[in-house]
Amino acid sequence: MNKARINSLRGRELFSYLPAYYETSRVMQSDMEAKGSELDALYQALNEAADQFFVRTATWGLDRWEEELGIPTDRAKPIEQRRAVLESKLRGAGTFSGRLVKNVAEAYDGGAVEVTFQPGEWRFTVQFVDTLGIPPNLEDLKAAIEEIKPAHLAVDYAFNYLLIRDIHETMTLDELGQMPLNKFAGGA
Repeated sequence: MNKARINSLRGRELFSYLPAYYETSRVMQSDMEAKGSELDALYQALNEAADQFFVRTATWGLDRWEEELGIPTDRAKPIEQRRAVLESKLRGAGTFSGRLVKNVAEAYDGGAVEVTFQPGEWRFTVQFVDTLGIPPNLEDLKAAIEEIKPAHLAVDYAFNYLLIRDIHETMTLDELGQMPLNKFAGGA
């Protein structure tokens, strides 16, 4: 059988079901290639549609998720940031607790976060453990935490930055040149 004439994955599968006397038929090869290409496109469209049912895989369906959850759509933001806002909103339901804040913050940041409470001062602190500098979607995170926290509590954010003692004799000048300034204390 001349399989090289059929480029479609499903076309080759369809062709394999035919009787052996069609193996040399260019007409059947062309027919199976055409039908297989259509089936390939159909399966791809079905898979893309199924991806829209899950926030972590949605692309063009993010608009519907945002509408459903009452989040303003901002197509200028990267898809990953939009997904983080949606995940946070979905995780943010329930009784207010440190675990809830941690889940919401980690959905935005993608790294480890510690939440500590100072009950005497009516405040809590969100410490970004794994992230250097200020997370790119901090304003979205602040809005999400404002939405879930009780009004009487204040929130502080603590960030990690590179300090001279952290990089002294561990990074080359080339590596330092590649590092964005916002990763350093006092950076832009």
